Amino acid sequence: MSLTPLQRAKAGAIAAVGAPVIGALGRTLTWKVDGYEHYDRIIAAGHQPIMAFWHGRILPATYYFRNRNIVVMISQNFDGEWIARIIHRFGYSTARGSSSRGGARALVQMRRDLAAGHPVGFAVDGPRGPARIVQPGAAFLAGATGHPILPFHFEASRDWTMGSWDRTSVPKPFSTVALAIGEPMFVSSTDDGVVESARTELGRALERLESRARRVLG
Repeated sequence: MSLTPLQRAKAGAIAAVGAPVIGALGRTLTWKVDGYEHYDRIIAAGHQPIMAFWHGRILPATYYFRNRNIVVMISQNFDGEWIARIIHRFGYSTARGSSSRGGARALVQMRRDLAAGHPVGFAVDGPRGPARIVQPGAAFLAGATGHPILPFHFEASRDWTMGSWDRTSVPKPFSTVALAIGEPMFVSSTDDGVVESARTELGRALERLESRARRVLG
């Protein structure tokens, strides 16, 4: 994808404003975390997590998991450009591609990143939905590499819900945000049936984690 100079300038301006705002908001939040031992267990076993979450939870995920050298798949369009520029400021790297464009190339890069010792991340229903429908990329990558999927979900005690397709959640200042992390999911191969089964189970796991995060909030 080739962006025009005007689009690149707009993306830079959005990132220049958006990153400090996200940082300032994040510093006001209180976090309640359930299941972080699953992340630690993956690392202790010599693996890297393939982190999986819903697109509508990008904002709290960006702040909470900052500066961990995570490589995130970001789409090759204007929205992907300004999102990439923002998350770079929080210590992420990017693999540019999506389920609709450049995905195979991005998966090859992420396979190399995992081998080099970097966690990777997917908004598994992105970049344009349908919302809450898992795309197969994370399951395929897990089957190809032997590294496990680590599903997680954020819920805020008070938030603004955007009118976008993914119903983006923006926690309100000084709210409490619960993070529920699920057990690692290993995928045995890249056979179509295995990937499809893992894709379906990942969707169910994320649904359960949403309920769990709400319980953590109390």
